[in-house]
Amino acid sequence: MEWVTALHVLSVIAWMAGMLYLPRLFVYHADAAVGSEMSETFKVMERRLYRGITTPAMIATWVFGLWLAFGFGIVDFSQGWMWLKAVLVLALSGMHGFYGKLRRDFAEDRNRRPAKFFRLINEIPFVFAVGIVIAVIVKPF
Repeated sequence: MEWVTALHVLSVIAWMAGMLYLPRLFVYHADAAVGSEMSETFKVMERRLYRGITTPAMIATWVFGLWLAFGFGIVDFSQGWMWLKAVLVLALSGMHGFYGKLRRDFAEDRNRRPAKFFRLINEIPFVFAVGIVIAVIVKPF
């Protein structure tokens, strides 16, 4: 169980790193001229981050998390904190999908959102992570 827990925590760290860095790339990409060398460089960076790190880390997080929850019999949905964690992980996964859509928009030169929008959404995954950590460690209910 300790190995699975360690792998789960490491995959969460990698996932969160990608979820916090990708919208930061979007901030700078939004200000780059379409078709410019800078814009094309951001496309490569965003694709590699999303497909090469963030998505595999999300999948690993889910696999190791479900393994911990069901493989070792530690799931107890009678406690509210477990529901809170589940909802926040689903929301974070939804945000991951939304970031994927935004990345595709940039890749196809269809982004119409300003850099300020990306600065604002950059904080959302961290808010979800704070809620998840508090739910799991503090178990407030």
